[in-house]
Amino acid sequence: MTRYARISGTGSYLPPLRLTNADMVGRLAAGGVETSDEWIVERTGIRARHFVADGVFASDMAAEACRKAMDAAGVDGNEIDLIIVATSTPDMVFPSTAAILQHKLGISGCPVFDVQAVCSGFIYGLTVADAMIRTGTAKKALVVGAEVFSRLLDFSDRTTCVLFGDGAGAVVLEASEVPGILATDIHADGKHASILCVPGHVSGGKVLGDPLLKMDGQAVFKLAVGVLEDTARAVLTKAGRSDADIDWLIPHQANIRIMQSTARKLKLPMDKVVVTVDEHGNTSAASIPLALDHAVRAGQVKKGDTLLLEGVGGGFTWGAVLLDL
Repeated sequence: MTRYARISGTGSYLPPLRLTNADMVGRLAAGGVETSDEWIVERTGIRARHFVADGVFASDMAAEACRKAMDAAGVDGNEIDLIIVATSTPDMVFPSTAAILQHKLGISGCPVFDVQAVCSGFIYGLTVADAMIRTGTAKKALVVGAEVFSRLLDFSDRTTCVLFGDGAGAVVLEASEVPGILATDIHADGKHASILCVPGHVSGGKVLGDPLLKMDGQAVFKLAVGVLEDTARAVLTKAGRSDADIDWLIPHQANIRIMQSTARKLKLPMDKVVVTVDEHGNTSAASIPLALDHAVRAGQVKKGDTLLLEGVGGGFTWGAVLLDL
């Protein structure tokens, strides 16, 4: 029997605190930084984002998203035999956020680990879980994206601090005789590490370097629009599919202009693109599973649809997954 990996349930979590662009304008003005709702919407498509409260960590949001995904899949925690958490904002240096999440879910014994590929992290996590299920190493996996980017933001830099939000999204991925994930494609090029990074590190009990997010927006945009088309073409070719087979494009929710550019190149109308960036902002590794769960629960995306998931992030990393839901 050929083994495939298939998504059987989705879940997500957003912190209760929702900040509109007007809220951000007021917050920044108090610090002497000027921006406007019009400026933010025109450049990014973002109108709101969610921030966690003090004392809430990536594992807390991940646990909520996982419980919803397991409920949707009809899976008990004792059946889970693999947990992969994609995050750039772990609860602590170590152990992994996945280990902390495992305990919060009341699961023990199965392998767990974090994947750090920034905004491409969920794509990387799905790719690894797919390979482990196909080879028989796992049967039922939780793949999670969870981020607390609000704690990395420089609120004196209006070009970055308005872009990001917090949240988590998860899927249950199960072994199946029916094809689910059709093809995956992941890449990285470390020579571009400096264009999107948080360059601080911990040493001797102190944070050395700058612990806040830095981004060269123009450089990121230029790279993103090129590699996203390339990776989309790659998974379609690997799966023996074409643009016309895509029912929904669910891209990393970073910037509406990047999403529109990718859709045009794939000859997809925007009404076939799942868009949540307006309400979520950029939630890094959480953005794709958040958007997927939103679309499933809204009735947009249905069982049997062919989905193209793709992301690009710091590293520089990028990748795509083509799947039948």
